[in-house]
Amino acid sequence: MTDIFKGRYTARTDQPFVVFLIGMRINQWWRFNKWLPVMSAMSPMLVTLFTKREKGLLHVEFFWNFSGPLLLQYWRSFEDLENFARNTEDPHLEPWKRYNQQIGADGTVGIWHETYLMNPDQYECVYGNMPKFGLAAATEHVKAVGRFETARQRLGVNQR
Repeated sequence: MTDIFKGRYTARTDQPFVVFLIGMRINQWWRFNKWLPVMSAMSPMLVTLFTKREKGLLHVEFFWNFSGPLLLQYWRSFEDLENFARNTEDPHLEPWKRYNQQIGADGTVGIWHETYLMNPDQYECVYGNMPKFGLAAATEHVKAVGRFETARQRLGVNQR
C-alpha cells in the first residue's frame, strides 16, 4: 500500500532538471497490429532506465487517457535525455526507426513529446494528502511550510 503523507508537501531541489512528457495517441483502435508494437516498445526502455540509474532518469509517472498512454518523466539533464534517445546501445533508436518505417505518416498511431528545461526556483508544486508524487518523488519531498507555504513563496516571487 502506498504511504499517504497527510497535509501539504512540495518538492525541493537546488539542481536544474528536465520535465519530459511523452505519449502515444491511438487514432485507429481496431489496428492492434499498428499501435500494440509502438506501446510495447516503451517497456524495454523503462527497464533500462530503471536498472541503469546513471543514465539520468529521476522518476516516472504513468497515465492513461482516452487516446492512449502518457508518461511524465523527470530527468537529471537534457544531455542525459538526449544521450539515451541517440545512443545506439540503448533501446530507443530501433523502435523509433521501426515506427517511422511501419507507421510513418499513415495516421494510425500518433506519438508526441514535450521537453521542459527547469532551473531551481523556477517551478512550483504542492501535494495535499498524497503519496510521494511527481517532482517530489524525483527530488526531495518536504512539508509546504515556511518559505514553501505559498505558490508565490515557492517560486521566490516578491510578496505583493
